[in-house]
Amino acid sequence: MFDELRVPPRILLGPGPSIANPRVLKAMTTPMLGYLDADFVEVMNDTVALIRQVYGTQNLLTFPVSGTGTAGMETALTNIIEQGDSVVVGINGYFGGRIADIAERCGAEVTPVHAEWGNIIQPEQIAEACDKVTPKLVAVVHGETSTGVLQPLEQIIDITHENGALFLADCVTSLGGQPVELDARSIDIAYSCTQKCLAGPPGLSPISFSDRAVEVIRNRKTKTQSFYLDATLLAEYWMGDSRKYHHTVSMSLIYALREALRVVIEEGLSPRYQRHERNAKALIAGAEAIGLQPAATKNHRAPMLTTLLIPDGIDDATIRKRLIQDYGIEIGGGLGIFAGKAWRIGLMGDAANEQNVLLVLNAIETLLIEFGASVDTGTAVCAAAAVYQSS
Repeated sequence: MFDELRVPPRILLGPGPSIANPRVLKAMTTPMLGYLDADFVEVMNDTVALIRQVYGTQNLLTFPVSGTGTAGMETALTNIIEQGDSVVVGINGYFGGRIADIAERCGAEVTPVHAEWGNIIQPEQIAEACDKVTPKLVAVVHGETSTGVLQPLEQIIDITHENGALFLADCVTSLGGQPVELDARSIDIAYSCTQKCLAGPPGLSPISFSDRAVEVIRNRKTKTQSFYLDATLLAEYWMGDSRKYHHTVSMSLIYALREALRVVIEEGLSPRYQRHERNAKALIAGAEAIGLQPAATKNHRAPMLTTLLIPDGIDDATIRKRLIQDYGIEIGGGLGIFAGKAWRIGLMGDAANEQNVLLVLNAIETLLIEFGASVDTGTAVCAAAAVYQSS
């Protein structure tokens, strides 16, 4: 016999999933409807309208992909790329590398544009790459989850369009935590996820294609290589007066996303972004006070995700294990070249609050002192509190 499922409580302060809003969890208990039930179609319409609001777009082809952020990434790339297409990809972290990998699997000739992890991709690097090839697509990560870098987009978008290419932004970490503004910035393709700044469960990837991108998809010479991720087929299910079955979506996840987006809109986009920025500022002040330095350069730090370099002599896994055992706090370890060398602390969605900042700083400080760090008790919390008192 198996007992009733019970999991221990966790304060999720890693790179995702984040703490789900209680309203979202309640929405998931809503009864199932058929995938073409007229009442469920209304729920679908609401969800798409809310996605457009948070993305800042009027794009018709906007919907949630059934799958996590990587499914959104793959949907974006498989629908645009055909064999032999030239694609320029900015790689300054783990997920830029994943874009390049998937683009190559789609048959693209990829021109990588590298920057040191923790730094941004410079516009002139993209311009230089576009001078060497004729790209169909230029892709960068807006908020790089492995490094905590927030990538400036405007100049790169201008360069992309001057070269006749489409621009793709990975917004997995940024949507709901920082402005994305697809229409104002003329971003052609963007995808995200539901379990980070939207404070929902994982399992859907909101995606949006501009009219320019849709025209490219319509003029493909070959079928999109994935049936499940074919945007033209998915559009027939998600858009229009007459809907066609494509696959059975998760009603519970769509209910959850609809409610998560309602929470975002009710708070207000600007206040929500400011909340993320204020708490990140306090977290970094406290971390630096006890010798933990952010990996991202100072003027390009993503408020939603802070990657802190681990001091010499401190074991990554030991500290993270003790955080869970002693405090019920989960933070993330480093990815790629930062594996074992960095911690990733997410203040995303509902988790971005003063209580969590002070709690995680106190816990890390206490453990660092236990393992020999020369730090005075209370240093981190005092530094963070000073930020809150001044803002």
